[in-house]
Amino acid sequence: MKFKYFLLSFFILMASCSSETKTNFEKVKDLTRDDILKDAQKFLNSKPITVTSHTSDRSAGTKHDFYSEGDYWWPNPENLEGPYIRKDGLSNPNNFVAHRRSMIRLSKISGALASAYLITKDEIYLESLMPHLNAWFVDEHTKMNPHLLYAQAIKGRVTGRGIGIIDTIHLIEVALAVQVVEQSNLFSKTQVASIKDWFSQYLNWITTHPYGIKERDNGNNHSTCWAMQVVAFARLVGNQEKINFCKTLFKDTFLPEQMDKDGSFSKELSRTKPYGYSIFNLDAMVGLAQLLTTNEDNCFTYETKEGKSLKLGVQFLYPYLKDKNTWPYKKDVMYWDDWPTKHTALLFSGLVLENNDYIETWQTLPSIPNKSEIIRNMPIRYPLLWVYN
Repeated sequence: MKFKYFLLSFFILMASCSSETKTNFEKVKDLTRDDILKDAQKFLNSKPITVTSHTSDRSAGTKHDFYSEGDYWWPNPENLEGPYIRKDGLSNPNNFVAHRRSMIRLSKISGALASAYLITKDEIYLESLMPHLNAWFVDEHTKMNPHLLYAQAIKGRVTGRGIGIIDTIHLIEVALAVQVVEQSNLFSKTQVASIKDWFSQYLNWITTHPYGIKERDNGNNHSTCWAMQVVAFARLVGNQEKINFCKTLFKDTFLPEQMDKDGSFSKELSRTKPYGYSIFNLDAMVGLAQLLTTNEDNCFTYETKEGKSLKLGVQFLYPYLKDKNTWPYKKDVMYWDDWPTKHTALLFSGLVLENNDYIETWQTLPSIPNKSEIIRNMPIRYPLLWVYN
């Protein structure tokens, strides 16, 4: 009898040790495996849809130029043919969003198929992904031009804005998927190089064009999302200089200037959707930190002289993600009932900071709802790609 108890205790101890020694990649794989394979199955036979598949008469660009319109801009009821007017937080349902939807579709396809390959090593997933990557970034007939000159245009005011660069946050998981494609060695170096060349050109554009500079210096979630893109694209093309620049930006500018002493983001709290924007910026901050963190430099625990840190930011928002009813600020003017969802700020922070409460709360949150307003603010859909390298 004592021997049986000894064996039982031994196996429990071994199981515990095995669980504790799992890598973050293995932990995320276990948590997301079923959903990933289910999504990937839906995309196996999908056909490419790029910016050339839809056009808008209001775009000042060509059929190869990404085009979108400012979400919160509406016709002036006193002058319907005149310049649009702004209604912060209220999205105009009549705006042109076909290119954004196509890009989000590409992001989902890339994230699901690349993640499925990481889980199964079945080549069919990457073979199904390559036609989409070629159509978007290589094929001269269907590719998107590597710039965002015509994003978030406003009728009667501007043909494009730097603020539109936030639309390409949905290329981040595409770039991470391309890394998986490259490391698989299933395709020729020439094929992969052609795709990477597009990202290299776009990286150069968003870091040198006046639109990109303005977005970098915006001062709120737009700056965070700019940096998250730059790091993801720079990792793909091997530009360490850009990565180092964004790490300095995160430490010396974003944390000191965007975060208050209690861990909140005052510029997001002042919006008409303070809850959604606070979560969105935290997700982006954490996503940026996930891409930047190394064994030698943990961006999650880094503190400014004033004691501001990403760890503090997660601590501030966590109670309101766990129980939204405790939110002490104004409710969002739209989509209040749709938040929170699967916010990876909790998952990534839980893994890096070894906080199981964060991970368990992330597991209990509902899946991302199929609503365009929510999806456009949820660029991190396949966390396995983020913990892969």
